[in-house]
Amino acid sequence: MTTFKAPVRDIDFVLNEVLDYQAHYKTIAAGAEATPDMVEAITAEAAKFAEEVLSPLNKVGDEEGCTWNDSEVTTPTGFKEAYQMWIDGGWQGLSHPTEYGGQGLPMSLGLIKSELIGTANWSWGMYPGLSLGAMNTLIVHGTEEQKAQYMPKLCEGTWTGTMCLTEAHCGSDLGQMKSKAELQEDGSYKLTGSKIFISAGEHDLTENIIHIVLARTPGAPEGTKGISLFIVPKVKVNDDGSLGERNSVKCGSIEHKMGIHGNSTCVINFDDATGYLLGKENEGLNAMFTFMNTARIGTAIQGLAASELAYQNALPYAMDRYSMRSLSGTKNPDKPGDAIIHHPDVRRMLLTAKAFAEGGRAMIYDAAKYSDHMVQAETQAERDAAENELGFLTPILKAFLTETGLESASNAMQVFGGHGYIKEHGMEQIYRDARIATLYEGTTGIQAMDLIGRKVVLDGFKLYGGFCKKLYKFGFKSLIGGKRRGYSAKLIGYTLAWNWHTVKMVARASKNRDAVGAASYDFLMYSGYLSMAYYWARMAEVAATKLASGEGDTAFYQAKLETAEFYFSRLLPRAKAHGGSMGSSTESVMGMDLERFTVR
Repeated sequence: MTTFKAPVRDIDFVLNEVLDYQAHYKTIAAGAEATPDMVEAITAEAAKFAEEVLSPLNKVGDEEGCTWNDSEVTTPTGFKEAYQMWIDGGWQGLSHPTEYGGQGLPMSLGLIKSELIGTANWSWGMYPGLSLGAMNTLIVHGTEEQKAQYMPKLCEGTWTGTMCLTEAHCGSDLGQMKSKAELQEDGSYKLTGSKIFISAGEHDLTENIIHIVLARTPGAPEGTKGISLFIVPKVKVNDDGSLGERNSVKCGSIEHKMGIHGNSTCVINFDDATGYLLGKENEGLNAMFTFMNTARIGTAIQGLAASELAYQNALPYAMDRYSMRSLSGTKNPDKPGDAIIHHPDVRRMLLTAKAFAEGGRAMIYDAAKYSDHMVQAETQAERDAAENELGFLTPILKAFLTETGLESASNAMQVFGGHGYIKEHGMEQIYRDARIATLYEGTTGIQAMDLIGRKVVLDGFKLYGGFCKKLYKFGFKSLIGGKRRGYSAKLIGYTLAWNWHTVKMVARASKNRDAVGAASYDFLMYSGYLSMAYYWARMAEVAATKLASGEGDTAFYQAKLETAEFYFSRLLPRAKAHGGSMGSSTESVMGMDLERFTVR
């Protein structure tokens, strides 16, 4: 089975030495309470909970899975007790308003606990994780009455939340959904329809589940313009906040999945279920994006978690597994072979996972600053600006980090050789659990189209240009006075190439609309490698400065520099291949007639 040790030192490095979170917290009202001592205490307690409670349940959840019986779902052994500890610790409302029983700390601070519990046990972490999206959607789009009715229990953790989007015939094309909502005389709605792939849609952890549901009202426009959003509780809630009768919401079944067995992925049936409009009619998809973006950032954390857990468990095996002799000479003469850590290809796989985990952590934690500004903004213009900046980064984070997390999990299995393919060591579970990450909340291809289509072209290159400006600003500043000028030069060069490839791609699209779709995946992956290079350049500058001054843990900073060198030498060059593919003929993808796809 896998083990987990919270990477507390690396989290501290990213927060305080690279991203200067204390300066950031001074710019938002909720930051006053997020003192260094508070952040350290929260990190330590979250680490303890993740290591001692959740990590041992990871294998249990995988082997037992969830059990469905007559619409009810039982979670694996120990999950319910762990969740009660979560409630008792007040974890759910950490970053939500005090007026609803939360602790009022910055949204970004909640990211630490999300990473730690997700890495320790992703299946368990999805139960409270889905609630965060429901809570954020209620805060942004709910009425004061709705927030007062639902938020206290959600913050307390005694209720959880879900998002109910797709249907069996839809996939990601939500314009095809058929669930309907009919207005009643009392202002409520009756919802009828069936939703699939609902994570944490039914379970025995809490007394109520608040479903956030997409449906159509009678006469609504066709497609996505006619979708509205509704609050549909599993158990109806009385005006005084107490629980009433059971709503007409039932779990029809749970999915039999490749991984994340400990989380109940459900078919949820609504049969004239009572619901309440959330936000404005026919603007449900826009409101749901608040939830979806929360979920997509959460899924990006899953990619980071897969890289981290894979690295942590493959490293000790590589240290203690003796096989063959090192090409550069015997390293363990008292053993029948040398530890496989001395073989270059094993090191390549380990360093790939390490670079993706640590680079991904910096990417996500920096993006989390925008979520703080979204919540703490004093004006709508400030909120919109922060949301737009985060919106540009979201598809890169979600798609790139889940793709690299899956690669890390695969490499970790490879380090184990044949032992990685069997269940005993738990490596294949990491891969199975991580495989869903590139699929749900929008596949990699959908994220790629969202990035180049909506976030670059339709935006008029404004956000794209601002992001490039940030890369150039750091690159030229470091090129002049930095300690790792070679990295700065590469960062500038790859950014220039990115701009050139983008211009050529868009120019081709003016004559052939498929040009964007054919190049979108490569554009996204190039964006991801370039983004991560920016953060590795920043981390390398900090580490080099610390080493030059003789401050801190020399081994830690030296490891940072050596990992940065690996990233720039071995991983960033992959972007060139993606750039080449972006510039290749669209005809190579779209030219084959359908009849020639047939297997003969």
